Amino acid sequence: MTPPPARSNAALTAPLNLVTTRPPWSQTFSSLKIRNYRIFASANLLAVTAIWMQRVAQDWMVLELSGSVTAVGITTFMQFVPSLLLMPLGGILADRYSKRLILMITQGSAGVLAALLAVLALTGHLEVWHIYVIAFFLGLVVVADQPARQVFVNELVGPSQLRNAISLNSSIFQMGGMIGPAVSGVLISAVGGGWAFAGNALACTITVISLCLIRSADLVKMPPVKRAKGQLAEGVRYALGKPTIFWPAVMAAVFAVFGLSLAVLMAAYANNVFDAGAKGYGLLNTLVALGALGGALASTRFATLRLRGVMTAAGSYGVVLMIASLAPNMFTFGAVMVVAGFASLLFLTSANQLVQMSTNVTIRGRVMSLYIMVLIGGQALGGSLMGWLAEHWGVQWATVVAGAMPALAAVVIGLVLAKRGQLTVRLNLRNVRSPVFIVPRADRPIATDFAEAPENAAATLPPIQGPAAHIPKR
Repeated sequence: MTPPPARSNAALTAPLNLVTTRPPWSQTFSSLKIRNYRIFASANLLAVTAIWMQRVAQDWMVLELSGSVTAVGITTFMQFVPSLLLMPLGGILADRYSKRLILMITQGSAGVLAALLAVLALTGHLEVWHIYVIAFFLGLVVVADQPARQVFVNELVGPSQLRNAISLNSSIFQMGGMIGPAVSGVLISAVGGGWAFAGNALACTITVISLCLIRSADLVKMPPVKRAKGQLAEGVRYALGKPTIFWPAVMAAVFAVFGLSLAVLMAAYANNVFDAGAKGYGLLNTLVALGALGGALASTRFATLRLRGVMTAAGSYGVVLMIASLAPNMFTFGAVMVVAGFASLLFLTSANQLVQMSTNVTIRGRVMSLYIMVLIGGQALGGSLMGWLAEHWGVQWATVVAGAMPALAAVVIGLVLAKRGQLTVRLNLRNVRSPVFIVPRADRPIATDFAEAPENAAATLPPIQGPAAHIPKR
């Protein structure tokens, strides 16, 4: 699987200001010093908590109404399939129009849909097909929301704080993931899942208000891209021509189909294996989010972005899932889920950072839409597939498959990159800390110019330098 050489009418990659040393602990939350980002991040924490509440309530109510794990997978499919088909259109919108306006429209729409779910649930009229339909329309909202949200972060903080803000966004998402499932589990047991939907509707309203409070004068605005033919194809060529975009996207595709269906599997473990009920399901989601928060915060400590680090994180997650399939009880399974969450977010955050930092701002909406399409669209396929496997093969074997495929893909991609980079793998079993290491092949020198040797750069991407250095123009 080899990306074609870059052809390019695509925009050049602009110089990027990045650090060369590990940032001090005092800089872990540096992007929060920016007022606009503080407002956005605060509202985002509330919104993400409410989204997690709704997701857990939605999945559990489908399982309760239908008694089928496959039905939970179908719900996932309905919510994510619009991304698989239409996400590039969202990227074009993000490049052409105001990101803040797009987010205000999408969050308002999501609030209306959440309110409709709440009314149906609280009046006792909610049926499985209602959840399917509303999940599909929420998926359409995501098509416009996600590319704009990803690119808007750059307008809030500027390029110098982009990596930090991406990591903090992931941390916020996981903090919401820690709080939301636990609250949702309590609400479902105490008063019913309808109140979780109502909470999300309120959170969407608050998000719209917060977007109105952001100061336009302080935004690092990007010039809108004028309407023209071939803009989507331009984004595709740009992504395929850059190894630091192409290979993370390939890994993300496999990761999404198999590894990101963990919520479906945890529902089966909580309901069928450990008999832990809704509270147990909420607890498992919280434990995954706890580990993921650690992974997201850990990503703020890295001074370099490397493809090998991205692949290692993905492979590690796969190995951890295979270990989870052997867990004899809820306690052990929950402990392994913390590690799984850490590895998962380490991959997702570092891959997101690498893709964004490798992309020029004038085409970033389209590139990120393609990346998100792969990531979310993969979940649309994987949710139904893993639900079916869990129901027909057993949840333990489904978990083995969910872990084995990302681990295998990471190994294969690593070998392909090593071959293209003229590298070889050597073993030194006397070195306990690094028994496996990669070195240049003795018979072939390695090119060192990133601009002239993009294939080698894909395999052994050097530290991204700064402040004076930058990713060379392509």
